[in-house]
Amino acid sequence: MSQRVSVVIPTQRRPAGLNVAARSILTQQGVDASRLELVIVDNDQQPSAQAAVAALAAEAPFPVIYVHEPEPGVANARNAALAQATGELIAFLDDDEEAPPGWLAILLATQSNLNADVVFGPVRGRAPADVVRHRDYLETFFSRLGPQAAGLIDHYYGCGNSLLRRAALPDATAPFSALRNHVGGEDDLLFGQMKARGARFAWAADGFVWEDPVPTRLSLAYTIRRAFAYGQGPSAACAAATPPNHLGLVFWMAQGLIQAGVFGLLAAFKWLVRAPDFAFTLDRAARGLGKTFWWGPFKIEFYGRSAA
Repeated sequence: MSQRVSVVIPTQRRPAGLNVAARSILTQQGVDASRLELVIVDNDQQPSAQAAVAALAAEAPFPVIYVHEPEPGVANARNAALAQATGELIAFLDDDEEAPPGWLAILLATQSNLNADVVFGPVRGRAPADVVRHRDYLETFFSRLGPQAAGLIDHYYGCGNSLLRRAALPDATAPFSALRNHVGGEDDLLFGQMKARGARFAWAADGFVWEDPVPTRLSLAYTIRRAFAYGQGPSAACAAATPPNHLGLVFWMAQGLIQAGVFGLLAAFKWLVRAPDFAFTLDRAARGLGKTFWWGPFKIEFYGRSAA
């Protein structure tokens, strides 16, 4: 590893999850610690994670940088971290994820072997043992699946569990759009811009991380709303393009209307007969509905809210 690597963990009032995520970086193997740093950005109005980060820094074999970004918003948090990070390569891990010891070495090797601008890896959702109802669906929902083998890909995934080359960013210090602070999708917007500029995307099939959702998210009430919000992504991206992609917007809205109708009826039937895969079908209906109803009052905000 000749290039400097910054691992970025954004966090907001998740001390237990942050501790698991950060300590999984402290135990990475196969990487040169002298070229590594950990950047933790605290997106709480109060610097609530500062003491915990200081304790981690005291035992880490590489620099641990604490960044306080009091202005709420997922894009604000990521941009604040990048402004302080010194690495030519930036790895992102969420504060509800845990990286196995060989994770970073796998992402770095994939980036080097394929000369990739961005590398994505799998995410394996895991639920506590007491979660029984819709367990398969919930673990799948919080997972990221992809090709069986590593290689170049022509599409992109989300920011959690990714490695990007700073020089390929359209803006090296603040690439994430503040317009997505509260609704998310700031990573989709960035990677879409990078794809339009010819960026090379790669998949590291063995570079997985675990994701441990907070208990309040392990329910259909949460995931179906989130699926609806995910569905809004392609339509909103077309509307936000410069100039707006009206043809693409019409396509996604029409596709979403058909998807919502077909899978909505199928989900109703599966609910009546108590089919075990009911939740999967309802999810697809919600994503279709999101493609059709993506604007103004239908926008769902999951991020960037300060404490009450």
